[in-house]
Amino acid sequence: MVQGCSAESLTRIENRDLKRLLTISLALSLAACNGDAVFQPLTNDDFAAALNVDLDAMTQTASGLYWQDLEVGAGDEAVVGATVKVQYEGWLANGTLFDTSRDTGFPFSFQLGAGFVIEGWDEGVVGMRVGGIRKLVIPPGLAYGQSGRGSIPGNATLVFDVELEEIVP
Repeated sequence: MVQGCSAESLTRIENRDLKRLLTISLALSLAACNGDAVFQPLTNDDFAAALNVDLDAMTQTASGLYWQDLEVGAGDEAVVGATVKVQYEGWLANGTLFDTSRDTGFPFSFQLGAGFVIEGWDEGVVGMRVGGIRKLVIPPGLAYGQSGRGSIPGNATLVFDVELEEIVP
């Protein structure tokens, strides 16, 4: 115990310091947010009809990711730490295709949960079975955020169709 301080006064000091820390943390979090980046809840109208996004038929995770199995595979299940090979197409919400592995003729390979891909992929591919196809609707915070990347503008919600071809032993 600090000399000359009672347990009650130390508790008051600790509580005051905790309140200050929380206030500073909240202020820094709000300052980090771009005032123009106010995200509204997604609706089906936010997506080009050709993407066939039906948010009501999809599962939404706590992080804001939406996913839907278009085809459930019959093979092994993808788990965190596994190396997977996938074919994919990625679109902006307006229907613009920005990337596809199908043009290369080779699947894309990565380790799940290792941070080699955007967070929405690390989260959205887990649980798929080999042979399955899953639609992912990935909010900006799980994709490229405010800055964007290449042809993907900042604050873009992305739509992917991902086919799990193989889990590498």
